[in-house]
Amino acid sequence: MDQANKPTYTLWQLILYFLRLGTFGFGGPVALVGYMHRDLVERRGWISESDYKEGLALAQIAPGPLAAQLGIYLGFVHFRLLGATVAGLAFVLPSFLMVVALGWAYVAFGGLTWMQSVFYGVGASVIGIMAISAHKLASKNLGRDKLLWGIFILLAAVTIITQSEIALLFIGAGVLVWVIRCKPRFGTSSMAVLLPTQLPNIALASATDTNTLIQIVLFFTKAGAFVFGSGLAIVPFLYSEVVTEHHWLSEKQFVDAVAVAMITPGPVVITTGFIGYLISGLPGAVLAAVGTFVPCYLATVIAAPYFKKYGKLPALIAFVDGITAAAIGAIAGSVVVIAQRSIVDMPTALLALATAALLWKFKKLPEPVIVIGAALVGIVVYPLLHH
Repeated sequence: MDQANKPTYTLWQLILYFLRLGTFGFGGPVALVGYMHRDLVERRGWISESDYKEGLALAQIAPGPLAAQLGIYLGFVHFRLLGATVAGLAFVLPSFLMVVALGWAYVAFGGLTWMQSVFYGVGASVIGIMAISAHKLASKNLGRDKLLWGIFILLAAVTIITQSEIALLFIGAGVLVWVIRCKPRFGTSSMAVLLPTQLPNIALASATDTNTLIQIVLFFTKAGAFVFGSGLAIVPFLYSEVVTEHHWLSEKQFVDAVAVAMITPGPVVITTGFIGYLISGLPGAVLAAVGTFVPCYLATVIAAPYFKKYGKLPALIAFVDGITAAAIGAIAGSVVVIAQRSIVDMPTALLALATAALLWKFKKLPEPVIVIGAALVGIVVYPLLHH
């Protein structure tokens, strides 16, 4: 972040860019990150290649949804705290408004056959999308590292068996990789480097207050502090608490919420707004979204100035590699858990398989196109099976 570098654009231009990206940016975190590089680095020259790479590296190692964090960091580059705040808000706001509108329609018209038909098809295709995403994340992040694959398999198995997330296993995985790779001498300053990464765990205090809104904000803050890299990492966390523990939503409603995240542009994590709406209306939606995004916002703006200094430290890289492997394992496990609920008959099984096959064969195929196709199939098939 070179301060001598005067921006060649105004704050308003940046806000308008992120509003547009948040409104029309389909394709999940990796696609959104690619659009930012294409638009801001290559075409407009607003951001330097080195600033972009630094932002991407920080977004990958800090907790929080990848694309939202990169957007916050790019806002920080020239306009510091104000830029980070408005870029993050402009990016998240359009998709938040969309999921709230969908939440209202879902609550108001959820009993209607056409709405059930749409989610029947989309819910099944989401399983295929999640399976391919888990595969992509695993091959990209785990490589040939046996230790990381071991963590991946263990977390996938634990998620399938317990049907829930055990947050401490994520931290444990990070510490294990750090200890094995860096062989730290305890009592040295090496542990001090890891302390900043422990900050999000303050939010782990379990929601014990009977007030649902307080529970919502505490829970979603905890979830937001543990989304590494892909927004899909939040799905297993949400499932275990929202469905299994608190019984806020039924399994079908939860799958529909994940489907909503897939059909709206912007960050996948915005599904928390939809879930919050189903639990407690508009206040629930606002608190869930705020809880999810505040940890990633704070992690980015607090870490940005220090990142140049510490970002390349092997201890930090090892810790994050361990947590990432655990998160991907949990995603893979949650695909199995959620599939048991979503795949209810032969058409849904075929839809899930067809989705996975299409994404496997056509790497560039946009996910929303598949989701819309699945919705159309649902509209045709569901009434025939449930007349």
